[in-house]
Amino acid sequence: QVQLVESGGGLVQAGDSLRLSCTTSGRTFNRWQMAWFRQAPGKDRDIVAVIGRNANTYYADSVKGRFTISRDNPKKTMYLQMNNLKPEDTAVYYCAADTSAILTTPLNTRPYDYSHWGQGTQVTVAS
Repeated sequence: QVQLVESGGGLVQAGDSLRLSCTTSGRTFNRWQMAWFRQAPGKDRDIVAVIGRNANTYYADSVKGRFTISRDNPKKTMYLQMNNLKPEDTAVYYCAADTSAILTTPLNTRPYDYSHWGQGTQVTVAS
């Protein structure tokens, strides 16, 4: 059974940095496409960043230049380094896995493209 566990959220000031981690239980993590989504109160769950099997990446325009997604396959862990945080980054951040991805799978940005989800970690950025 695949399990995803996020950590690293918290309360920070605008301009600060945080690093989120998503630790997984899957033996074939290196084959998965992974993503970070976020959801603010009363809003939809939106894509933040995606990392493919080949470590190719996609970023939402709102986080380009500030956030970096990465993966450590031997540790079965994905990261999101968030720099220069803004109050509008406040949300619950979720990691997601597409465990059926193949080499030609495009970098998907829609929640329903992902089969497994973590429980979420709260990020709050004070102004």
